[in-house]
Order: sequence, then C-alpha cells, then structure tokens
Amino acid sequence: MNTLFLTAVGVGGSTLIGSALGFFIKNLSHKANDTIIGLCAGVMLAAAVLGLLEPAFELTPSWSGVWVPCLGVVAGALVLNLLDQVTPHLHHITGIEQEEHLHNHHLNRVLLFVMAIALHKFPEGMAAGVGFCDDMTGNASSVAIAISLQNVPEGMVIISPLLLAGVSHLRTMIIALVIGLLEVAGVYVGYYLGSISLTLLPFMLALAGGAMLYVVSDEMIPESHSHGYQKAATYALLVGFTLMILLERM
Repeated sequence: MNTLFLTAVGVGGSTLIGSALGFFIKNLSHKANDTIIGLCAGVMLAAAVLGLLEPAFELTPSWSGVWVPCLGVVAGALVLNLLDQVTPHLHHITGIEQEEHLHNHHLNRVLLFVMAIALHKFPEGMAAGVGFCDDMTGNASSVAIAISLQNVPEGMVIISPLLLAGVSHLRTMIIALVIGLLEVAGVYVGYYLGSISLTLLPFMLALAGGAMLYVVSDEMIPESHSHGYQKAATYALLVGFTLMILLERM
C-alpha cells in the first residue's frame, strides 16, 4: 500500500511539477507560441499512440477482438466534439465572463485542449493502479515511472495557454491541481476495481486516446499553422513526438 501511495503521489505530483514550470512561460510571440503548440501536439500525439492506444490494444481480451479499442477511439473523438459545443458555458471555471467565451474562439480552443488532457488522466492513472493487481505487480513501477515522466511536459503545456487566454494564475493552478488529482483517483480506482478495471480499461484508454487525437488534429495543428510559422511548428511537433518516444522507452 505504501508503494501504491507513492505511485499515486508520483503520477499526480509530476503533473503539478510540470504545471509549476509552465508558469515561467509567458509573453510569447506568435512564432514562439506556435512552436510551443507544435511541441505540445507532438507530445500529445505520441502519448495518445504509445501511452494509450498501444496498451489499449494489448490489454483487450482476445475474445472481444479489436473492436473495443476502435470503438473507444471513435467515442473519444465524439466526446470532444460534444465538449466543443459546451466550452462557451465554462465561464464559471475560468472566471471569464460568458459573453467573452462566446466570442473568444482562442479561449474555447484552449479549454478543449485542456479538457482533452484532463480526460485521459483518469484512465492513465487506472493503468498505473491496475499494475499492482495480482500477477501484474512486476510491471507497476515501470508503468508509473513512464507516466510520471510523460506528465511533466503535459503539466507544462496546460499552463501557458490558459494564462495567455486570460485565465488568472490562481484559477489556472486550481485547474492544474484538479487534473493532477484525477490521475491520483485513477490509480486507486484501478487498484481497487482489480479485474473489473481490466475489462473496462482498454475502452477507457482508447477513448482518451481518441480524444487526444481529435484535439491534435482539429485544434492544435491548424492553430500552429495559421500565422505563417508552420515550418517551426512542424519541426517542434517532430521534436515533441520523438521526445515522448524516448521517455516511453527509458
């Protein structure tokens, strides 16, 4: 149980560490902002494929075939598409007036991006918690370390867009804290549900992966290519993708 607690603190705390680092990134030029968005897109793309979709297919029982994670990917995209319609109504969370939300497409894109990260934290935490069940304990530490390493850059990339969109420092930190706590909750839910979570986990991982792929394709790449700095954004995406591959393979 002590190891489980340390894992929960590690995967949740690494998000907060990344978030704290993100507060130092502000007052960016369009070129720097597009480059960072490209880097974040690469990080999310690799995290979706390697950290969510690959284990989703690996954990899918043979009797169910591949349709469960495939449906999860589609469901994740549909969930984000639906959330895209409600982002103007999230003014209570950001502290920004609803009228400004309605006419601030940049803020709505930022919120969709943040929600995509938040959506995958819970099943990602479950993946770490499941590792402590029965015969899977040998993989638990490596899974937790990989998730923690991935969480630092993810924590960084949720801060700067929120601050640039006009969300206050306090509310931004609260949002980052809630996102970190989602992963902590996922660790304990994954551990205590045990075999039940092993059945649900492939679909949840695929759903989160589909959500991340949706926001990368629909929001982040178009945004990073809309100001004339698409080459910098493209190379930054490749750097982010490669970085996450290296972290996953460590």
